[in-house]
Amino acid sequence: MNIDELTKNIRKVSSEKNVQELAEFIQKWKTDEQNTVELKESVERYLGNAWIDKKADFEKVYGMWSEFRDSAINGIGGMTMNERLYWFGLFELFENARNETEQEKYYRKLMAKK
Repeated sequence: MNIDELTKNIRKVSSEKNVQELAEFIQKWKTDEQNTVELKESVERYLGNAWIDKKADFEKVYGMWSEFRDSAINGIGGMTMNERLYWFGLFELFENARNETEQEKYYRKLMAKK
């Protein structure tokens, strides 16, 4: 499950404000300045501090996040740039970058060397 599928599935768990805000928070990462390690830290902090009313909803959300984190973030070191772009839903943004300098932003974000 890539980041877009993750956020779509999180949104389906509950209409509760904290669940919906978490999904939006993760989606916004695609256009901010944080790298993948910072995403991991931010989401873990969010989940530790936001109250999700139903324990079952929290467990679903945390389970999906954990699966993504373990596959995509913890496994990023062995991935090609194309795999990283797929997992983090950045293909289109990378391809539409106006120049090499703008593409460099995605190399840094995805912790890849050019």
